[in-house]
Amino acid sequence: MRASERYPVRPGRAADLPELARLQAEVQLQPLTGGEPHPGISAWVEDLMAGHPSVAPDDFLVAEDPATGRPVASLVMLRQEWSLTGVRLPVVQVELVGVAPDHRGNQLTEKLFHVLHQRCVAENIPVQMIEGVPYFYRRLGYDYALAHGGAPMLPAPSEPAHSQLPVRPAVPTDAAALAAIDRETAAGQTLTCPRDEETWRYEISGRQQKDIARRCIAVLVQGDDVRGYLAHSARLSPTGELTTVAAACRQPIDWPQAAPALHEYLVHVGRSYAQAAGRSFTGVRPLLHPNHPLIRFGPPGVPRRANGWYVRAADQVDLLSRLQPVLRSRLQAAGLRWPEPTLVIDTYHRAAQLEFDGGELTAISERPGVISPSTDPGTHAALPPAALLHLVLGHRTLAEILHAWPDCTVRDRISERFLAALFPRVPVHVWPLG
Repeated sequence: MRASERYPVRPGRAADLPELARLQAEVQLQPLTGGEPHPGISAWVEDLMAGHPSVAPDDFLVAEDPATGRPVASLVMLRQEWSLTGVRLPVVQVELVGVAPDHRGNQLTEKLFHVLHQRCVAENIPVQMIEGVPYFYRRLGYDYALAHGGAPMLPAPSEPAHSQLPVRPAVPTDAAALAAIDRETAAGQTLTCPRDEETWRYEISGRQQKDIARRCIAVLVQGDDVRGYLAHSARLSPTGELTTVAAACRQPIDWPQAAPALHEYLVHVGRSYAQAAGRSFTGVRPLLHPNHPLIRFGPPGVPRRANGWYVRAADQVDLLSRLQPVLRSRLQAAGLRWPEPTLVIDTYHRAAQLEFDGGELTAISERPGVISPSTDPGTHAALPPAALLHLVLGHRTLAEILHAWPDCTVRDRISERFLAALFPRVPVHVWPLG
């Protein structure tokens, strides 16, 4: 019997709360606490277990000690829907992956993820994502296929700016306006994670103060009208930075005036945090896309390399099928009509068949792969699964994957032109439901 088989894995229960809070607090971020339990992690587990709008106790997966029945490893599935040009994608964000030190080496993380992936198949959730240990999750079928951050760090200015638009902390009654902004921005050409009213109320006032995942929400107002919002960290980082994780405006034309006001507010908050903690405020760190409007219309900063989120999509044909309306609209916007009945993308295992009627995309289905797709005359593109995932999520362009993956091949120039139009780069404006 393999070591991991001795540990039963089951859904969490409300009664697990004390044990899971203790377990996670004792294994997460220990270098920051000198080996002591982390109170912010414990509070996060408590908030997820009791009150989070998209998490129930059974969204935790728990591995039990076969001798005592106590939880010795766990993770949690944070359910959400992301939006790409108005098409909603069910996503599970994986968090709080932890194993008790005495039980490490038994492949419990691998077993938890195996159960997680089975559950996602059963519940028709096509995408899983995690921000985790470098390289580790590649072994479990994940790839860095979404950019995270990359905007420049903005050093604290010596003199405060002055804006005409007021920004204030959000209150629960702002939730409807914030949800409306998310609905409007979700229809744009970016990848987003829109929140409804219930989720916004939770973000504003539903978490404990010490919850490490808590973010502070501020709103940009004009009279009684909420025109935009910010989400930023509830404390300075160890290096004195205030982190910004989200920003949006109701109308794109608001950004030239909104960005200076939001930056002024962030500097004010950073200085107040520093004064309360008796330390220095070094600047604002936006975990935003480098081309985000808050960055484009803001002050210059110090370039930062983008990080990445691990992503997994076991059935990429299904993922393509879900995004069929997006793909069809991209071809229409480019004025392109495919000249053949089908366009076949082979992943060296299985193939996606895009079907056309009169040049218009009408359906996407799976078909068996061929033995040698790179030389098969009926295959228009041969792409390893990871490369196709990068394309589908807009993380890399076709030119970039052709440069990086020697085993990516495209049959001819017209196929290359159509694939480039189908899969442009997509800015990531996602703020996951942590």
